[in-house]
Amino acid sequence: MRKTFKLYPSAAKLLAVLIAAAAFLSACGGNNANNNGAASPSGSNSPSAPASESASASGESASPSSGAATDSAGGKDGGQVVVVIPQDIDYLDPHLAVAAGTSEVLFNIFEGLLKPNSKGELQPAIAESYEISPDGLTYTFKLRDGVKFHNGNPVTSADVKYSYDRLAGKDTGKPLLSSFASVDTIETPDDKTVVIKLKENNTSFLTALTSAVIPKDYQDSNKKPIGTGPFKFKEYAAGQKIVLEKNPDYYVKGLPHLDQVEFRIITDAEAAYLAFKSGEIDLYPRIGTEKLAELGDEFGQQSGPQNLVQELVLNNAKKPFDDIRVRQAINYAIDKDEIIQGVALGQGLKVGSHLSSVLKQYYQEGLEDLYKTDVEKAKSLLAEAGYKDGLNITISVPSVYPFHVNTAQVIAQQLEKAGIKAKIESVEWAVWLDRIYKGRDYESTIIAFDGKLNPYDILNKFLSDAPNDFFNYKNPEYDKTLKSALTEVDETKRADLYKKAQTILAQDAAAVFIQDIYASVAYKKNLAGYQLYPIYVQDLSTLYWEK
Repeated sequence: MRKTFKLYPSAAKLLAVLIAAAAFLSACGGNNANNNGAASPSGSNSPSAPASESASASGESASPSSGAATDSAGGKDGGQVVVVIPQDIDYLDPHLAVAAGTSEVLFNIFEGLLKPNSKGELQPAIAESYEISPDGLTYTFKLRDGVKFHNGNPVTSADVKYSYDRLAGKDTGKPLLSSFASVDTIETPDDKTVVIKLKENNTSFLTALTSAVIPKDYQDSNKKPIGTGPFKFKEYAAGQKIVLEKNPDYYVKGLPHLDQVEFRIITDAEAAYLAFKSGEIDLYPRIGTEKLAELGDEFGQQSGPQNLVQELVLNNAKKPFDDIRVRQAINYAIDKDEIIQGVALGQGLKVGSHLSSVLKQYYQEGLEDLYKTDVEKAKSLLAEAGYKDGLNITISVPSVYPFHVNTAQVIAQQLEKAGIKAKIESVEWAVWLDRIYKGRDYESTIIAFDGKLNPYDILNKFLSDAPNDFFNYKNPEYDKTLKSALTEVDETKRADLYKKAQTILAQDAAAVFIQDIYASVAYKKNLAGYQLYPIYVQDLSTLYWEK
């Protein structure tokens, strides 16, 4: 027996908790935030998407009464906006991109069957409605009428099948996204129907369906990307800019307002700030708190939590970090509160695991104080591990992010008190992605991981068999716990399993989990319609210039 819902499946309760948590955090944060260009690899084999409790347990269905969020402000159409970003993109092909900084750009070009809105709720996009079987193994989607690709061709079920078969690795045997590994078959009974059958129940699968749909058999996504989003790809100059233009055929009435958007790549934070002050830049996402304070009332601004967890990542497979005592010693030697006050200027939430407390329902409280700063304890653990006279380590930091560089400097000073001498290696972003993130050739690094609102999509990078486990973390108990959470349909039991997984990570000192960094954005006073998201995206469809 199926039930029909006007908007979402049984996610309402969970989403209410998430929204309330976000509102609470925003209230605590006041009007200040600090990211200083902090960014991360997507760090997950799943797209940046919020959690949605699928109706897999009860066999409920969803038949939304409206499409993607319109939020049209009814302002003046036309004009263009220049947005500053601190790093180049790694791919134009949405199925290959791993950097969060890339995802925030491509969010405006591509869409999936579903799409998150600014509250972190899943909404239909290319799909008009969907239905989930009682056993949670079959997902049936009806496509929306009138959705066209940027080349003018209508979107059909064949395009969806091609895109998601590609992500599932049906031709290669290697899924591009781990969330699609559970896909058994994708069937297309007609041009408007897509039936996805899973091998096993997967409570996080619905969020994977925010992944981009591209034209069937299209091979040039990394040169001339074609999507269905509010903006079309126009031009890309490596290291300089990505230019998008309005999609006049966008299916959401009244959006977008702007004719053109340029993402301008300025890797130097001071140069970016000066360009913004001079009027060359219209929108400055993730501006640092100290810079925001300097702007005064001359510019518009917003701040809020962004579900972005900063960590000192330790390569668990490389000496000396293959010894848990060394990892624990480093945790004891670091003062997170000092980092939050000194680097984030108080605009960060201390965490104790890879999960942000924004996910209140799943967050394991108390872990943030598991390793209270204790230099003597750190020295004792080092001595037990055979480093009585101390040791030397290297912290490799992407130079494009001053926030992480500053954090590294503070950490180096803290570690020195415990007899650990840290050399800070500054690396270019492309080098960081290739050598450190993909090649796992490093000792330690500092980065922030963009959050999803689905705990599995955040925590799965620590699985022993995860292709993006660049921590080189291995623990069979963790693997079993997290994978059990993925198939557990009881909400309370599932939450307990996620909390247990976080506890295991913390006890193993898999990394030094520091803080969830707040985000701030500044923009010209007459630029309106900007929306903060609890995930790492820039939605420019609602922006407009006030008359």
